[in-house]
Amino acid sequence: MDLILASTSSYRKALLERLQISFRCLAPNITEAPLPAETPADLARRLAHAKAAAVADRNPSAVVIGSDQVAICGDRILGKPGGAAVARQQLQASSGRQVLFYTSVAVLAPDHPAQVEMLQTAVWFRTLTAADIERYLHLEAPWDCAGSFKAEALGITLFERITGDDPTALEGLPLILTARLLRAVGLDPLRL
Repeated sequence: MDLILASTSSYRKALLERLQISFRCLAPNITEAPLPAETPADLARRLAHAKAAAVADRNPSAVVIGSDQVAICGDRILGKPGGAAVARQQLQASSGRQVLFYTSVAVLAPDHPAQVEMLQTAVWFRTLTAADIERYLHLEAPWDCAGSFKAEALGITLFERITGDDPTALEGLPLILTARLLRAVGLDPLRL
């Protein structure tokens, strides 16, 4: 069966490789702007489905995985910073606060109903000094990561605690959820 990850993210690709399933990656090429009055959770769900649908339309016989993550601190969405200035601002805003991450996965497969589910992960940042932030940004340069950190690497040192159902959700593709959704369409990593 042809399995496609609707993403060009090296992080999501590395995560899915952990399941030891053969797959390929294709860019979904969708607009990711939020809709007026759309909640962060609804945005994550909509974008995960839209990414999978865009790739499934071009590959109708494939099983397609789409995923999206939205981070929010207070009422502000923390996107990918793209550079040091925005990353610094995001980490300053997160210091000593809770940041919520909504990570959604969509699996579209021929002859199966669309599956779209979302997980919420809460991260409590420790109080960060300006020196902590500068040193972290210098060492890790998380310009392409929502919230300006890499939880799978040194970014974990910025936290006091994390709560959530899947430890890989913060990295962008919750593998417990993804494996369950794949099993529902006949792709069990332990039986291939």
